[in-house]
Amino acid sequence: MGSSRDIAIGPVAVVSLLLGTLLQNEVDYKADAEAYRRLAFTATFFAGITQATLGFFRLGFLIDFLSHAAVVGFMGGAAITIALQQLKGLFGIQNFTKKTDIVSVLHSVFGAAHHGWNWRTIVIGISFLAFLLVAKYIGKKNKKFFWVPAIAPLISVVLSTFFVFITRADKHGVQIVRHIEKGINPSSVKEIYFSGQFLLKGFRIGVVAGMIALTEAVAIGRTFASMKDYQLDGNKEMVALGTMNVVGSMTSCYVATGSFSRSAVNYMAGCQTAVSNIVMSFIVFLTLQFITPLFKYTPNAILAAIIISAVLGLIDFEAAILIWKIDKFDFIACMGAFFGVVFSSVEIGLLIAVSISFAKILLQVTRPRTAILGKLPGTTVYRNIQQYPGATKVQGVLIVRVDSAIYFSNSNYIKERILRWLMDEEEQLKSSFQPKIQFLIVEMSPVTDIDTSGIHALEELHKSLHKRDVQLILANPGPVVIDKLHASHFATTIGEDKIFLTVADAVSACSPKLVTEV
Repeated sequence: MGSSRDIAIGPVAVVSLLLGTLLQNEVDYKADAEAYRRLAFTATFFAGITQATLGFFRLGFLIDFLSHAAVVGFMGGAAITIALQQLKGLFGIQNFTKKTDIVSVLHSVFGAAHHGWNWRTIVIGISFLAFLLVAKYIGKKNKKFFWVPAIAPLISVVLSTFFVFITRADKHGVQIVRHIEKGINPSSVKEIYFSGQFLLKGFRIGVVAGMIALTEAVAIGRTFASMKDYQLDGNKEMVALGTMNVVGSMTSCYVATGSFSRSAVNYMAGCQTAVSNIVMSFIVFLTLQFITPLFKYTPNAILAAIIISAVLGLIDFEAAILIWKIDKFDFIACMGAFFGVVFSSVEIGLLIAVSISFAKILLQVTRPRTAILGKLPGTTVYRNIQQYPGATKVQGVLIVRVDSAIYFSNSNYIKERILRWLMDEEEQLKSSFQPKIQFLIVEMSPVTDIDTSGIHALEELHKSLHKRDVQLILANPGPVVIDKLHASHFATTIGEDKIFLTVADAVSACSPKLVTEV
């Protein structure tokens, strides 16, 4: 149903952690396994409904509010949280904290150091973790060996399971997977909560998990689409993912999405279409049908090692450094999401990330850039004097450019900013005994739109300038803006002869009067 040829679908680390954490906050899986499982199916159902709805109503732009910087921080924090959670299996700890913040987890780990750690489990876990990391390093250094990190987890599972079975390490405190039901997942339609106290909880968890799953899938899809030079229909992807999760919730599955590691293996192996997902599903079916009894003696430590090695790749130091160099506000969003996840919870980290991203948007909308323009020597081109130090100001004329649409949210700021430029310029001219400003030219080519509040702000600016004996002139307003200026009669108020096609035309119209007066 989707448009991506490369996305490989399945459970992924970030969504699994998020879902597990949110479910655990509502129901203890040890105390009430059935309610926990049913809530998972309910959350998956609503995650699918959320995704499909966003796609159907073409609301995919909403996930773009989660900026790249916020996603980088969120992923990094989630990776560390996941890795810390796996220390339970890696060290063989029996009693472990239910909290996910770094302080609680480390306190639980080191609190169990004297009596809770199992040295056999640690040896198994650390050995295979080192093997997996070396395999990843080999695959990263030489792309010809992309298959090495791909099969390393399978080799680890087979070898560790065989080792535990031969030595019967499970009798010496090494925790194992034990019995796994074989066969296809049973129907779970009747287990979804469509009423009762868990309905709202399942809906809330599903919406959050669904949005994160969607963000990851679309990001992965776009990455591979750009590599293969084809277009990705984001809304189509959302409908496909949503349908998949709705069906999955009815067949004992939890939230699945596009997996970067699986998709990368697909890409490197030469897969060209989504048929690779059908092949993958068939292999999983055969595994469930015939091979599950072989996993009985698989140690939990090896599963922890595989997860840790997988999530370490989510910590993107290079991206964080690049974000710092490009945009400090973006870096704040990145670190806010990171520390929110690490020191509090996944939900708090996500909330911080979205809040800072919204704050950045509001700041940019309400505080647009303005610039004073000067004339480049030997040309009729006018540019920002801060960007082009060689640009010179025109005597008696102040040229200001507004780099944004003028709306109710920023119109007052723009008016005050222009008046502040004028006051500062007049003070400088007065101190150097130069002629005062007689014309204020507003370069409006970047102004794509204006509303009634914006026109009202221009009217107030015109009145303020009139009291100072300064004439307001507009240069190059766009078609939408000029239509609204005429409709509001503002063009008549300042005079049709005060609106010019270019800044150069406006300056040449002002200069003769200035020369005459001098």
